[in-house]
Amino acid sequence: MKKRVFIIHSWGGNPNEGWFPRLKRELEKKSFKVFVPEMPNTDEPKIEEWVSFLANLVGEPDEKTYFVGHSIGCQTIMRYLETLENKNIGGAVFAAGWFGLMEYAYTEEPQYEEESRKIAEPWVNTPIDLERVRKTADNFTAIFSDNDPYVDLSNADIFREKLGAEIIIEKGKGHLRGEDGVTELDSVLRSILSMENKTKK
Repeated sequence: MKKRVFIIHSWGGNPNEGWFPRLKRELEKKSFKVFVPEMPNTDEPKIEEWVSFLANLVGEPDEKTYFVGHSIGCQTIMRYLETLENKNIGGAVFAAGWFGLMEYAYTEEPQYEEESRKIAEPWVNTPIDLERVRKTADNFTAIFSDNDPYVDLSNADIFREKLGAEIIIEKGKGHLRGEDGVTELDSVLRSILSMENKTKK
């Protein structure tokens, strides 16, 4: 089967933002088939809707299947992976992934605070079986920025301890979004290519 990468955007995101277009181009140069879907109801993401959408898109995963998530896209990928029974993927890269959000995530725009809390609540409070996620791959990388206003670096410890993920800390790149000036994120590309090399062996 052809090697595939699925890039899942964030809450309120879209396939053409930030570093996704460049990452897609660079991976295609390396003969990956790259999918950057527009996730359903992006302004009001729901776990069941996003996970089933991803599952339908992927079809049958295998060791040449890789995932890249940004923010809530990371949660979507992990929640999808925990549903896999006895299936191995090539690996996953999580950019600005989180298990809990900092208070600023809700209070940045006070007029939306109550609505944001309501949307985020299921994602924060519905546990992810990280033991099952870990069984799906030997290769995980989690990338954070040291000045992310939404994601505390303590999240990195969970990725490291529970998934055995390699941790990369970027300097001064906010929430790793286009609006933070991040139009390239070469650490993601390097991580996927490194995972590919490992799965070849």
